[in-house]
Amino acid sequence: MKAATGITGLDVATRGGLPRGRSTLIDGGAGSGKTVLALQNLVNGARQFGEPGIFVAFEENSRRIVANAESFGWDLPGLERDGLFFLDAQQDPNQVQNGGFDIGGLLAILDSKVKAMRAKRIVFDGIDVILALLNGPQAVKREVYRLHGWLLDQGLTVMITAKSIPGHTGGFSADLLELLQFMVDCSVSLSHDIVDGVSLRGLRIAKYRGSAFEENATPLVIGPTGMDVASVSNDDHDRAAITNERVSSGVDRLDTMLGGGYFRGAGILLTGSPGTAKTTLAGTFAAAACLRGEKTLYVSFDSFEDELIRNLTSVGIELAPHVKSGTLHAVSARAISGSAEIHLMRIKDLAVRQGARCVVVDPISALLNSNSHAVAHSVAERLIDWAKETGITLLCTSLLDHTLPRPEGTPLQVSMIADTWIHLSYVVQAGERNRALSIVKSRGTEHSNQVRELILGTGGVTLADVYTADGEVLMGTLRWAKEREEQLAREERSTAADRRRLKLELEEAALAAEASVLQRRLNLKHVEIAHLATYEALAVKEVARAHVDILEKRGADSPALGGAVPGAVALP
Repeated sequence: MKAATGITGLDVATRGGLPRGRSTLIDGGAGSGKTVLALQNLVNGARQFGEPGIFVAFEENSRRIVANAESFGWDLPGLERDGLFFLDAQQDPNQVQNGGFDIGGLLAILDSKVKAMRAKRIVFDGIDVILALLNGPQAVKREVYRLHGWLLDQGLTVMITAKSIPGHTGGFSADLLELLQFMVDCSVSLSHDIVDGVSLRGLRIAKYRGSAFEENATPLVIGPTGMDVASVSNDDHDRAAITNERVSSGVDRLDTMLGGGYFRGAGILLTGSPGTAKTTLAGTFAAAACLRGEKTLYVSFDSFEDELIRNLTSVGIELAPHVKSGTLHAVSARAISGSAEIHLMRIKDLAVRQGARCVVVDPISALLNSNSHAVAHSVAERLIDWAKETGITLLCTSLLDHTLPRPEGTPLQVSMIADTWIHLSYVVQAGERNRALSIVKSRGTEHSNQVRELILGTGGVTLADVYTADGEVLMGTLRWAKEREEQLAREERSTAADRRRLKLELEEAALAAEASVLQRRLNLKHVEIAHLATYEALAVKEVARAHVDILEKRGADSPALGGAVPGAVALP
């Protein structure tokens, strides 16, 4: 059985929470967050799980603890009336110790309070302070075992905090810490280091009897609502469902190049040198999301909110109405001081408060300015994983790192885990600097492999085809001249084709007319030949008839007289 702490990252690392009814040791140096973690565990236990708790303060007055925790918004005075009790167990500095003492009286008081409250959780904060007053190691062991036995009898979920000094391997503190670590069922170590001038806190579970746990160190931060422990859920049931839904990039032709737009819930990366229009494309994405009515968070590491809105207005991207309506929340990360972990916590908190469906981080490479490379990469990776788990479509811009051997590498190497990677670059030709866009990869979808010229104007963002001539890419004025040249060539070819067509049509008409005349002449000849044949036949008949008539008139050699006329033809 486990008792959840309500601190998501810690519950994930411990696979469900701390051992219920058993002891957990929290050790760490000054400022590592031991008291905050212990108190937050009690607050969440009382508020979220209905488990009353007792906080035993050995080092600091409980009133000061309550005052210090006021900024977290936990309402400790309200919890004290019902589910939380503070017991001051500090020694009076003016008290003179004479002889030995034990913690039997303290345990008797706690026994009564546990029964009265029906407490389920208890914290011993700074137990090393009181144990240091005992006379010798034997007395310390005796009281530690006394405490351990009492806790087992009570069945409480216990959290004990104790100081540890980094690099200190000997002396009473080290021996006491080792003793406590052997006694408890779960041991958690907190760290607080300065790396490159930046404060970094971490958590590592040293042991957890009877349970699997996260063995690697996990970053943590103390923010406005308390402690936040980094986590990446390994439970597929916690992840948002995969969908084939597409969301627009805000540029129609880019959507076409991507096969319909970005996938919902995808991680999108825009890379390029300064001035290649990364922020502009991020702005078009945010504006398109707002037009769909989707809550959007825009985190800028480069510009303040009013500067961002003004600058994007110059290229036809109007964000002010969406900010006014509350659909878009733009925030400048310049106001967020601290480590990359703090940036991550702030982004997640703002996105949750906004109810964001889309998040823009511009540029994510700015995390390197606040952390070491290793930690910053971890933050970027966890940001992308968190967005995937929650179904948020995340778009990040990143400056290129020209020190990397690969010209298209990114300083955080988030290109390896991004779903869609769009690269922006410059092409300098004929005294002009023009922008180019290409899709390096887009997982799960067919996408264009062509380079397009990115054109910014007062009417918005457009993409144009680039031209190649003798192996050289033409953009800007050269592209326009090439387009004009090809247009004139097309018009000239069209005109020539029209002229040729008209000429052929005229020749065809002439030939058709000539063929018509010839046909008519042929028909006339046929008629003449027919008429001639008829005329000749009639002429022969007429000659024969005339001859007969002459013979009849002469009465000579008439067939009636029995005479024969040589060469005569009988007429019908």
